[in-house]
Amino acid sequence: MTVLTHTNVSFNFLKGSTDFLNLVLENINSCVLLLNNKMELISFNDAISTIFPRTKNTNLNYKRCGEAIGCAYQIEEATDCGKTTHCKNCELRTHAMSSYLDNSITYKKNIIRPFYNDKNEKIYCHLQYTTRSFTFQNEKYIMMLIESVCNDMK
Repeated sequence: MTVLTHTNVSFNFLKGSTDFLNLVLENINSCVLLLNNKMELISFNDAISTIFPRTKNTNLNYKRCGEAIGCAYQIEEATDCGKTTHCKNCELRTHAMSSYLDNSITYKKNIIRPFYNDKNEKIYCHLQYTTRSFTFQNEKYIMMLIESVCNDMK
């Protein structure tokens, strides 16, 4: 079955083009996070450093999600992401894990949360996110798409 866009252009020509797919991922404004079942960052696109500037020039591979994006709770409590007093109520975490465990999809959910930026200032960010899971080469992943609705709410 061929998938057609509203302009009747097929995406079948992209099936063998990893270079094109990589260019698309690196040039969209949404932050694309690929997580494992431990909420560790496996892969991400460049938009992560625009939405979460604390991440610039940092090795993020296999860091837990909150540690990678500068979650204020994780930083202030100086403990691992997943172990803070706020983690059990973290919508990003609960929806991501629900996607992984139940194959549920969270679509365009809005939250306002505190993060630390690259100047070590606490800021409140209004984010919109989507989560879903998928399997590739017998490994299950969580994909989280995050968009900034407005940046640097103080």
